Amino acid sequence: MKLRLLRCLRQQPSKQAAIGQKEAELQAVHDHHMLKDMAKSPFRDTPVKILLLGTAESGKTTIIKQMRILHINGFTDAERRDKVPEIYQNIHDSILQLVAQMGVLGIDFGSCTSERSADYILSLPSLAPEYMNEEYCDHVMALWNDVGIRACYNRSNEFPLLDSAKYFLDNFERISDVEYIPSTEDILHSRKITTGISQISFRVEIPKSMGGGEQEFRMYDVGGQRDQRNKWIQVFEGIQAVLFLISCSEFDQNLREDPTQNRLQEALKLFRAVWQNRFLASAGLIVFLNKYDIMERKIRAGKHIVDYFPEYEDFCKRPQQDNCFDESDWTKMFIKQKLVDITQEPFKRHSRNQVDLGTSERECYYHFTVATDTRCIKDVFCDVQKMILSENVAGTSLL
Repeated sequence: MKLRLLRCLRQQPSKQAAIGQKEAELQAVHDHHMLKDMAKSPFRDTPVKILLLGTAESGKTTIIKQMRILHINGFTDAERRDKVPEIYQNIHDSILQLVAQMGVLGIDFGSCTSERSADYILSLPSLAPEYMNEEYCDHVMALWNDVGIRACYNRSNEFPLLDSAKYFLDNFERISDVEYIPSTEDILHSRKITTGISQISFRVEIPKSMGGGEQEFRMYDVGGQRDQRNKWIQVFEGIQAVLFLISCSEFDQNLREDPTQNRLQEALKLFRAVWQNRFLASAGLIVFLNKYDIMERKIRAGKHIVDYFPEYEDFCKRPQQDNCFDESDWTKMFIKQKLVDITQEPFKRHSRNQVDLGTSERECYYHFTVATDTRCIKDVFCDVQKMILSENVAGTSLL
Protein backbone atom coordinates (compact mmCIF):
# COMPACT_ATOMS: atom_id res chain seq x y z
CA MET A 1 0.00 0.00 0.00
CA LYS A 2 2.86 2.37 0.82
CA LEU A 3 4.40 1.80 -2.60
CA ARG A 4 1.07 2.35 -4.37
CA LEU A 5 0.51 5.62 -2.52
CA LEU A 6 4.08 6.68 -3.16
CA ARG A 7 3.56 6.16 -6.89
CA CYS A 8 0.51 8.40 -6.74
CA LEU A 9 2.60 11.16 -5.23
CA ARG A 10 5.22 10.74 -7.93
CA GLN A 11 2.59 10.93 -10.67
CA GLN A 12 1.30 14.35 -9.53
CA PRO A 13 3.87 16.49 -11.44
CA SER A 14 2.81 14.89 -14.73
CA LYS A 15 -0.80 15.99 -14.08
CA GLN A 16 -0.01 19.61 -13.21
CA ALA A 17 -0.14 20.85 -16.81
CA ALA A 18 -3.77 19.72 -17.02
CA ILE A 19 -4.95 21.39 -13.82
CA GLY A 20 -3.51 24.80 -14.63
CA GLN A 21 -0.74 27.05 -13.41
CA LYS A 22 -2.55 28.19 -10.28
CA GLU A 23 -3.14 24.70 -9.00
CA ALA A 24 0.45 23.85 -9.85
CA GLU A 25 1.63 26.68 -7.61
CA LEU A 26 -0.66 25.46 -4.82
CA GLN A 27 0.78 21.98 -5.26
CA ALA A 28 4.32 23.35 -4.96
CA VAL A 29 3.40 25.12 -1.72
CA HIS A 30 1.84 21.90 -0.42
CA ASP A 31 4.99 19.93 -1.29
CA HIS A 32 7.14 22.50 0.50
CA HIS A 33 5.10 22.20 3.68
CA MET A 34 5.08 18.41 3.41
CA LEU A 35 8.89 18.34 3.28
CA LYS A 36 9.01 20.54 6.36
CA ASP A 37 6.68 18.13 8.13
CA MET A 38 8.91 15.21 7.08
CA ALA A 39 11.90 16.90 8.70
CA LYS A 40 10.00 16.85 12.00
CA SER A 41 8.29 13.50 11.46
CA PRO A 42 8.81 10.77 14.07
CA PHE A 43 10.24 8.17 11.68
CA ARG A 44 13.72 9.66 12.29
CA ASP A 45 13.36 8.81 15.96
CA THR A 46 12.71 5.13 15.19
CA PRO A 47 15.59 2.99 13.89
CA VAL A 48 15.07 1.36 10.50
CA LYS A 49 15.45 -2.39 11.03
CA ILE A 50 16.89 -4.49 8.19
CA LEU A 51 17.02 -8.26 8.42
CA LEU A 52 19.64 -10.18 6.42
CA LEU A 53 18.38 -13.58 5.28
CA GLY A 54 19.72 -16.27 2.95
CA THR A 55 21.40 -19.64 2.96
CA ALA A 56 24.80 -20.26 4.52
CA GLU A 57 27.76 -18.72 2.65
CA SER A 58 25.57 -16.39 0.61
CA GLY A 59 27.48 -13.33 1.86
CA LYS A 60 25.33 -11.96 4.70
CA THR A 61 28.16 -11.48 7.18
CA THR A 62 30.26 -9.81 4.48
CA ILE A 63 27.50 -7.22 4.06
CA ILE A 64 27.66 -6.54 7.81
CA LYS A 65 31.42 -5.99 7.47
CA GLN A 66 30.84 -3.61 4.56
CA MET A 67 28.43 -1.54 6.65
CA ARG A 68 31.14 -1.24 9.27
CA ILE A 69 33.63 -0.08 6.63
CA LEU A 70 31.22 2.37 5.00
CA HIS A 71 29.52 3.80 8.09
CA ILE A 72 31.63 3.07 11.22
CA ASN A 73 35.20 3.84 10.08
CA GLY A 74 36.22 0.24 9.45
CA PHE A 75 38.42 -1.83 11.77
CA THR A 76 41.00 -0.81 14.36
CA ASP A 77 44.46 -2.42 14.43
CA ALA A 78 43.41 -4.47 17.46
CA GLU A 79 40.31 -5.73 15.63
CA ARG A 80 42.43 -6.59 12.60
CA ARG A 81 44.82 -8.64 14.75
CA ASP A 82 41.85 -10.44 16.27
CA LYS A 83 40.99 -11.69 12.76
CA VAL A 84 44.34 -13.45 12.30
CA PRO A 85 43.27 -16.79 13.86
CA GLU A 86 40.11 -16.78 11.72
CA ILE A 87 42.11 -16.25 8.54
CA TYR A 88 44.66 -18.90 9.56
CA GLN A 89 41.76 -21.29 10.07
CA ASN A 90 40.33 -20.48 6.63
CA ILE A 91 43.69 -21.31 5.04
CA HIS A 92 44.14 -24.49 7.06
CA ASP A 93 40.61 -25.69 6.28
CA SER A 94 41.14 -25.00 2.58
CA ILE A 95 44.44 -26.83 2.13
CA LEU A 96 43.26 -29.70 4.35
CA GLN A 97 40.08 -30.10 2.29
CA LEU A 98 41.97 -30.00 -1.01
CA VAL A 99 44.44 -32.65 0.13
CA ALA A 100 41.67 -34.87 1.53
CA GLN A 101 39.74 -34.76 -1.76
CA MET A 102 42.67 -35.79 -3.98
CA GLY A 103 42.09 -39.51 -3.38
CA VAL A 104 38.30 -39.16 -3.49
CA LEU A 105 38.47 -37.59 -6.94
CA GLY A 106 41.22 -39.94 -8.15
CA ILE A 107 43.72 -37.16 -8.80
CA ASP A 108 47.46 -37.78 -8.46
CA PHE A 109 49.95 -35.34 -6.99
CA GLY A 110 52.45 -33.85 -9.38
CA SER A 111 55.53 -34.94 -7.41
CA CYS A 112 56.77 -37.07 -4.52
CA THR A 113 57.55 -33.84 -2.66
CA SER A 114 53.89 -32.86 -2.81
CA GLU A 115 52.86 -36.29 -1.53
CA ARG A 116 55.11 -35.83 1.51
CA SER A 117 53.64 -32.37 2.07
CA ALA A 118 50.15 -33.88 1.88
CA ASP A 119 51.06 -36.49 4.50
CA TYR A 120 52.31 -33.68 6.74
CA ILE A 121 49.08 -31.67 6.40
CA LEU A 122 46.91 -34.73 7.01
CA SER A 123 48.86 -35.50 10.19
CA LEU A 124 47.87 -32.16 11.71
CA PRO A 125 44.74 -31.54 13.81
CA SER A 126 41.79 -29.74 12.23
CA LEU A 127 42.56 -26.64 14.31
CA ALA A 128 44.94 -24.26 12.53
CA PRO A 129 48.38 -23.65 14.04
CA GLU A 130 48.68 -20.57 16.25
CA TYR A 131 51.45 -19.20 14.04
CA MET A 132 52.78 -20.07 10.60
CA ASN A 133 56.12 -21.77 11.22
CA GLU A 134 58.56 -22.28 8.36
CA GLU A 135 57.88 -26.00 7.95
CA TYR A 136 54.12 -25.51 7.72
CA CYS A 137 54.52 -22.65 5.23
CA ASP A 138 56.84 -24.65 2.97
CA HIS A 139 54.37 -27.54 2.80
CA VAL A 140 51.36 -25.31 2.09
CA MET A 141 53.15 -23.41 -0.70
CA ALA A 142 54.47 -26.65 -2.22
CA LEU A 143 50.96 -28.07 -2.30
CA TRP A 144 49.30 -24.96 -3.72
CA ASN A 145 51.85 -24.95 -6.56
CA ASP A 146 51.22 -28.63 -7.31
CA VAL A 147 49.44 -29.37 -10.61
CA GLY A 148 47.35 -32.07 -8.95
CA ILE A 149 46.07 -29.75 -6.23
CA ARG A 150 45.21 -27.16 -8.89
CA ALA A 151 43.26 -29.81 -10.80
CA CYS A 152 41.46 -30.66 -7.57
CA TYR A 153 40.65 -26.99 -7.01
CA ASN A 154 39.14 -26.79 -10.50
CA ARG A 155 36.65 -29.45 -9.39
CA SER A 156 35.88 -27.80 -6.04
CA ASN A 157 32.19 -27.58 -6.89
CA GLU A 158 32.09 -31.33 -6.15
CA PHE A 159 33.01 -30.88 -2.48
CA PRO A 160 32.70 -28.16 0.20
CA LEU A 161 35.43 -25.53 -0.16
CA LEU A 162 35.47 -21.89 0.92
CA ASP A 163 34.95 -19.39 -1.89
CA SER A 164 37.94 -17.50 -0.50
CA ALA A 165 40.32 -20.50 -0.68
CA LYS A 166 42.08 -19.29 -3.82
CA TYR A 167 42.31 -15.73 -2.54
CA PHE A 168 44.03 -16.76 0.71
CA LEU A 169 46.29 -19.38 -0.86
CA ASP A 170 47.36 -16.94 -3.59
CA ASN A 171 48.25 -14.47 -0.82
CA PHE A 172 49.70 -17.06 1.54
CA GLU A 173 53.28 -15.77 1.43
CA ARG A 174 52.15 -12.31 2.60
CA ILE A 175 49.77 -13.71 5.21
CA SER A 176 52.40 -16.07 6.66
CA ASP A 177 54.73 -13.17 7.49
CA VAL A 178 55.40 -12.90 11.23
CA GLU A 179 54.35 -9.22 11.21
CA TYR A 180 51.12 -9.89 9.33
CA ILE A 181 48.14 -7.64 10.03
CA PRO A 182 45.02 -8.40 7.94
CA SER A 183 44.04 -5.88 5.30
CA THR A 184 40.44 -4.79 4.85
CA GLU A 185 40.19 -7.06 1.81
CA ASP A 186 41.51 -9.99 3.86
CA ILE A 187 38.80 -9.40 6.46
CA LEU A 188 36.10 -9.20 3.79
CA HIS A 189 37.22 -12.57 2.39
CA SER A 190 37.48 -14.28 5.77
CA ARG A 191 34.63 -16.49 6.91
CA LYS A 192 33.38 -17.75 10.23
CA ILE A 193 30.11 -19.64 10.61
CA THR A 194 27.40 -17.35 11.98
CA THR A 195 25.50 -18.79 14.92
CA GLY A 196 22.80 -16.91 16.77
CA ILE A 197 21.93 -13.31 15.94
CA SER A 198 24.33 -10.40 15.47
CA GLN A 199 23.51 -6.72 15.00
CA ILE A 200 25.16 -3.59 13.70
CA SER A 201 23.85 -0.03 14.10
CA PHE A 202 24.86 2.94 11.96
CA ARG A 203 23.52 6.31 10.86
CA VAL A 204 23.07 7.60 7.31
CA GLU A 205 22.32 11.03 5.94
CA ILE A 206 18.82 11.63 4.61
CA PRO A 207 18.73 13.39 1.22
CA LYS A 208 17.54 16.98 1.29
CA SER A 209 14.69 15.97 -1.02
CA MET A 210 13.37 13.92 1.92
CA GLY A 211 13.89 16.63 4.51
CA GLY A 212 17.56 16.11 5.40
CA GLY A 213 18.98 15.01 8.74
CA GLU A 214 20.10 11.52 9.72
CA GLN A 215 18.44 8.14 10.15
CA GLU A 216 19.60 5.26 12.32
CA PHE A 217 19.74 1.83 10.68
CA ARG A 218 19.96 -1.46 12.53
CA MET A 219 20.96 -4.51 10.54
CA TYR A 220 20.51 -8.04 11.87
CA ASP A 221 22.47 -11.06 10.65
CA VAL A 222 21.33 -14.60 11.44
CA GLY A 223 22.91 -17.94 10.59
CA GLY A 224 21.88 -19.42 7.26
CA GLN A 225 22.45 -23.10 8.04
CA ARG A 226 19.33 -25.22 8.30
CA ASP A 227 19.76 -25.73 12.04
CA GLN A 228 19.97 -21.95 12.59
CA ARG A 229 16.81 -20.94 10.73
CA ASN A 230 14.51 -21.70 13.64
CA LYS A 231 15.98 -18.58 15.30
CA TRP A 232 14.91 -16.27 12.47
CA ILE A 233 11.39 -15.64 13.75
CA GLN A 234 12.86 -14.04 16.89
CA VAL A 235 13.83 -10.96 14.86
CA PHE A 236 10.83 -10.71 12.51
CA GLU A 237 8.94 -8.19 14.64
CA GLY A 238 9.31 -4.55 13.59
CA ILE A 239 11.39 -5.31 10.49
CA GLN A 240 10.99 -2.66 7.77
CA ALA A 241 13.06 -4.41 5.12
CA VAL A 242 14.44 -7.86 4.38
CA LEU A 243 17.71 -8.07 2.49
CA PHE A 244 17.78 -11.56 0.98
CA LEU A 245 21.08 -12.83 -0.39
CA ILE A 246 21.42 -15.51 -3.05
CA SER A 247 24.77 -16.71 -4.35
CA CYS A 248 24.66 -16.82 -8.17
CA SER A 249 27.80 -18.95 -8.21
CA GLU A 250 26.28 -21.91 -6.36
CA PHE A 251 24.34 -23.36 -9.29
CA ASP A 252 26.77 -26.30 -9.49
CA GLN A 253 27.27 -26.95 -5.75
CA ASN A 254 25.48 -28.94 -3.05
CA LEU A 255 24.86 -28.09 0.60
CA ARG A 256 27.44 -28.89 3.25
CA GLU A 257 24.68 -30.21 5.53
CA ASP A 258 22.93 -32.16 2.74
CA PRO A 259 25.19 -33.29 -0.14
CA THR A 260 22.11 -34.33 -2.16
CA GLN A 261 20.60 -30.82 -2.29
CA ASN A 262 21.67 -28.25 -4.88
CA ARG A 263 22.57 -24.96 -3.17
CA LEU A 264 20.77 -22.71 -5.63
CA GLN A 265 17.63 -24.85 -5.45
CA GLU A 266 17.79 -24.57 -1.65
CA ALA A 267 18.14 -20.79 -1.91
CA LEU A 268 15.11 -20.52 -4.21
CA LYS A 269 13.07 -22.69 -1.86
CA LEU A 270 14.08 -20.50 1.08
CA PHE A 271 13.24 -17.33 -0.84
CA ARG A 272 9.74 -18.67 -1.50
CA ALA A 273 9.28 -19.31 2.23
CA VAL A 274 10.42 -15.76 3.10
CA TRP A 275 8.25 -14.16 0.41
CA GLN A 276 5.20 -16.11 1.57
CA ASN A 277 5.84 -15.53 5.30
CA ARG A 278 2.91 -13.61 6.76
CA PHE A 279 5.07 -12.06 9.50
CA LEU A 280 7.21 -10.34 6.84
CA ALA A 281 4.36 -9.36 4.51
CA SER A 282 4.64 -5.65 5.35
CA ALA A 283 8.44 -5.53 5.04
CA GLY A 284 10.11 -4.36 1.87
CA LEU A 285 12.09 -7.13 0.15
CA ILE A 286 15.41 -6.52 -1.58
CA VAL A 287 17.38 -9.33 -3.19
CA PHE A 288 21.14 -9.26 -3.62
CA LEU A 289 22.10 -11.69 -6.38
CA ASN A 290 25.59 -12.04 -4.96
CA LYS A 291 28.93 -13.48 -6.12
CA TYR A 292 28.21 -13.02 -9.80
CA ASP A 293 31.98 -12.53 -10.29
CA ILE A 294 32.59 -16.13 -9.18
CA MET A 295 29.70 -17.26 -11.39
CA GLU A 296 31.35 -15.60 -14.39
CA ARG A 297 34.69 -17.29 -13.64
CA LYS A 298 32.96 -20.66 -13.51
CA ILE A 299 31.29 -20.10 -16.87
CA ARG A 300 34.61 -19.08 -18.44
CA ALA A 301 36.09 -22.30 -17.02
CA GLY A 302 33.45 -24.38 -18.83
CA LYS A 303 30.70 -24.77 -16.20
CA HIS A 304 27.10 -24.35 -17.44
CA ILE A 305 23.93 -23.84 -15.43
CA VAL A 306 21.94 -25.89 -17.97
CA ASP A 307 23.63 -29.03 -16.61
CA TYR A 308 21.88 -28.43 -13.28
CA PHE A 309 18.78 -26.52 -14.42
CA PRO A 310 17.61 -28.03 -17.74
CA GLU A 311 14.87 -25.39 -18.05
CA TYR A 312 17.61 -22.84 -18.78
CA GLU A 313 17.64 -24.05 -22.38
CA ASP A 314 14.00 -23.04 -22.90
CA PHE A 315 14.63 -19.72 -21.14
CA CYS A 316 17.31 -18.86 -23.70
CA LYS A 317 14.84 -19.43 -26.53
CA ARG A 318 12.77 -16.46 -25.38
CA PRO A 319 13.00 -13.18 -27.30
CA GLN A 320 16.36 -11.49 -26.70
CA GLN A 321 16.38 -9.71 -23.37
CA ASP A 322 18.02 -6.34 -22.87
CA ASN A 323 21.70 -6.51 -21.89
CA CYS A 324 21.98 -10.27 -22.51
CA PHE A 325 25.10 -10.53 -24.62
CA ASP A 326 26.73 -13.77 -23.48
CA GLU A 327 26.17 -16.86 -21.34
CA SER A 328 27.00 -14.99 -18.12
CA ASP A 329 24.30 -12.41 -18.82
CA TRP A 330 21.75 -15.10 -19.67
CA THR A 331 22.63 -17.02 -16.51
CA LYS A 332 22.17 -13.93 -14.34
CA MET A 333 18.82 -13.17 -15.95
CA PHE A 334 17.72 -16.80 -15.63
CA ILE A 335 18.36 -16.81 -11.87
CA LYS A 336 16.59 -13.47 -11.48
CA GLN A 337 13.60 -14.76 -13.47
CA LYS A 338 13.37 -17.73 -11.10
CA LEU A 339 12.87 -15.26 -8.27
CA VAL A 340 10.40 -13.14 -10.21
CA ASP A 341 8.34 -16.25 -10.96
CA ILE A 342 8.19 -17.04 -7.24
CA THR A 343 6.89 -13.54 -6.44
CA GLN A 344 4.06 -14.08 -8.94
CA GLU A 345 2.86 -17.31 -7.36
CA PRO A 346 -0.43 -17.10 -5.38
CA PHE A 347 0.04 -16.73 -1.65
CA LYS A 348 -0.73 -19.74 0.47
CA ARG A 349 -3.39 -19.21 3.12
CA HIS A 350 -2.50 -21.05 6.31
CA SER A 351 -5.83 -20.43 8.02
CA ARG A 352 -9.39 -19.48 7.11
CA ASN A 353 -9.12 -16.17 8.96
CA GLN A 354 -5.78 -15.14 7.49
CA VAL A 355 -5.77 -12.12 5.20
CA ASP A 356 -5.14 -12.96 1.56
CA LEU A 357 -1.75 -11.32 1.06
CA GLY A 358 -1.96 -11.80 -2.68
CA THR A 359 -4.60 -9.09 -2.96
CA SER A 360 -2.18 -6.32 -1.92
CA GLU A 361 0.44 -4.93 -4.28
CA ARG A 362 3.96 -5.81 -3.29
CA GLU A 363 7.29 -5.35 -4.99
CA CYS A 364 10.69 -6.98 -4.82
CA TYR A 365 13.89 -5.17 -5.79
CA TYR A 366 16.89 -6.93 -7.35
CA HIS A 367 20.58 -6.02 -7.41
CA PHE A 368 23.56 -7.97 -8.74
CA THR A 369 26.38 -7.65 -6.22
CA VAL A 370 29.89 -8.68 -5.25
CA ALA A 371 29.81 -8.48 -1.45
CA THR A 372 33.61 -8.27 -1.15
CA ASP A 373 33.70 -5.20 -3.45
CA THR A 374 33.24 -2.14 -1.23
CA ARG A 375 32.54 0.23 -4.12
CA CYS A 376 29.85 -2.08 -5.49
CA ILE A 377 28.13 -2.39 -2.11
CA LYS A 378 28.38 1.36 -1.48
CA ASP A 379 26.58 2.14 -4.76
CA VAL A 380 23.95 -0.57 -4.34
CA PHE A 381 23.24 0.14 -0.69
CA CYS A 382 22.81 3.82 -1.46
CA ASP A 383 19.87 2.84 -3.67
CA VAL A 384 18.57 0.50 -0.97
CA GLN A 385 18.70 3.27 1.64
CA LYS A 386 16.75 5.66 -0.61
CA MET A 387 14.11 3.02 -1.30
CA ILE A 388 13.63 2.25 2.41
CA LEU A 389 13.59 5.92 3.42
CA SER A 390 11.11 6.73 0.64
CA GLU A 391 8.73 4.09 1.96
CA ASN A 392 9.17 5.36 5.53
CA VAL A 393 8.55 8.96 4.47
CA ALA A 394 5.49 7.98 2.45
CA GLY A 395 4.07 5.91 5.29
CA THR A 396 4.59 8.67 7.85
CA SER A 397 3.39 11.58 5.73
CA LEU A 398 0.22 9.79 4.66
CA LEU A 399 -0.96 8.78 8.10
